[in-house]
Amino acid sequence: MEDVEIIRAQALDGVAHGFLGRRGGVSTGVYAGLNVGIGSEDDPLAVAENRRRAAAAILPGAALVTLYQIHSADAFTVAEPFEERLRPRADAIVTDRPGLALGILTADCAPVLLADRAAGVVGAAHAGWKGAIGGVTDAAILAMEALGAKRERIAAAIGPCIARASYEVDDGFALRFEADDPANERFFASGKPGHHQFDLEAYVAHRLAAAGLTKIEMLGLDTYADEQRFFSFRRATHRGEPDNGRQISIIGL
Repeated sequence: MEDVEIIRAQALDGVAHGFLGRRGGVSTGVYAGLNVGIGSEDDPLAVAENRRRAAAAILPGAALVTLYQIHSADAFTVAEPFEERLRPRADAIVTDRPGLALGILTADCAPVLLADRAAGVVGAAHAGWKGAIGGVTDAAILAMEALGAKRERIAAAIGPCIARASYEVDDGFALRFEADDPANERFFASGKPGHHQFDLEAYVAHRLAAAGLTKIEMLGLDTYADEQRFFSFRRATHRGEPDNGRQISIIGL
């Protein structure tokens, strides 16, 4: 049996964390591997076992808490475990309580894990383009500060997400970002007529830096291009597959 692959960031050294991919799970078919997507059409028992394996790989004995992600800029502060069916609708989650494994699900969007080791506060954010431009990372930082973190101490890591070479967008998409800030033009490379290649990871890093964070790590891993390691919504869509899996990124105290 293949072990769960744990991808770690140097910026978060000393904090229990990991960006997980497909490896080490029990799902089959288009979900083959460690699919943790509750909302997918995968076998619920397989998803539950994958989630158990994921949490155990990062923080043995901890309770895994995840969100009902809606591409918002909302952050939720968690103090105790809750049932899956009671998941709050939000896209960032923070805590200062030991024994909670904060999980973010992605399949091309950028997972961001954050920690202020000195304050004992951690957070996780789901930054797709909507959440990123809306300020989901800002919301996560503010929620962490409310628990005693200081942004100049917060370290952040951006995990596997769709890379610029794989992320083609149209003129309207690019104009939305340039209307928000003309300097955002630098996150778009020219593509075929009427299209651009968007660097989501660099944009998320920029938002973290603009918020005052100084320790930011980009892992530079492309979910779309690396089928063996990662699930990708866009790749599944391009292939006409009926559904796709989700990978998880976890952090805890």
